[in-house]
Amino acid sequence: MSDEPEEVSVDTEEVTPEEEEPEIAAPAVETSVVTEEEEAKPVKRGKKELSEEEAAEQERIQKIIAAREVIEIDPLHTPIEFETTTKGKIMIGPPTLTRFEKARILGARALQLSLGAPPFISVPKEVATSLDLAYSELEKRVIPITIRRVLPNGDFQNIPIDLFD
Repeated sequence: MSDEPEEVSVDTEEVTPEEEEPEIAAPAVETSVVTEEEEAKPVKRGKKELSEEEAAEQERIQKIIAAREVIEIDPLHTPIEFETTTKGKIMIGPPTLTRFEKARILGARALQLSLGAPPFISVPKEVATSLDLAYSELEKRVIPITIRRVLPNGDFQNIPIDLFD
């Protein structure tokens, strides 16, 4: 056996593409004749058959809804900040950190620690990863972070992490 590849010959026929003129056809327009019997039949939408009156009422309501003006932002409302200085009360959301807020804080702080940021507490012996250290910092509430909770109308509250239970 040699290291050189064997030559393989394949007989192929060259096919010249035939140029065909594209046929331009007028779009087919379907015309249907509605008889009185078909008009009298109830319209079936979904599981329930609708009578003519119900179908007409639904179409009327659909036209009303489609014609409504959608207001994206209320031009008269300016976002208001709920102050946390009064009694340290959390006005928006639960009085504890949500799992999403906790995950965001832990992830951001673990990234900072892994990139060389100094820890806010002395490193315990049982800590193996930056995520464990971030978790212990969060438990002691020493991370200087503020959570902003926003309502759909734009109102918000900035809550320091030490106010959470």
